[in-house]
Amino acid sequence: MKVILLCDVKGQGKKDQIVEVSDGYARNFLFPQKKAIPADAKSLGELRSREESRQFKVSEDRKAANLLAEKIKDVEIEIKMGHGQDGRLYGSVTAKDIATELAAKIGQDVDKRKLQLKEPIKAYGKYTVEIKILADISAKFIVHVHD
Repeated sequence: MKVILLCDVKGQGKKDQIVEVSDGYARNFLFPQKKAIPADAKSLGELRSREESRQFKVSEDRKAANLLAEKIKDVEIEIKMGHGQDGRLYGSVTAKDIATELAAKIGQDVDKRKLQLKEPIKAYGKYTVEIKILADISAKFIVHVHD
């Protein structure tokens, strides 16, 4: 019997996958526990429309990520920091500080966890910072720390 899995089933398959199982397994285990539905024309149509909707959402997210990357590319933000008598910064410039300034500059929220900082910035100067918007979409911009 062909069924569509509604959740991951160990040893059978992943959610929204069409698998062939025995009639007894489907009737006695999968259907009562709401882990699968029969693969008839109606449910196959619903599955197809869900997949199309998911693909549309993924493509829209990619378009938005590309637009954000273009907006961020080659932007230069300035961060003012105080310093002590020896010229060293009070504290450090963190990803949160950079994300706040970047969001103000481009007019769109930026997640600080997407910034690729190896360590916080602890000296004056210009630094190139990368932001990973999606797994394969990123942009670089410049952070200028001064007093």
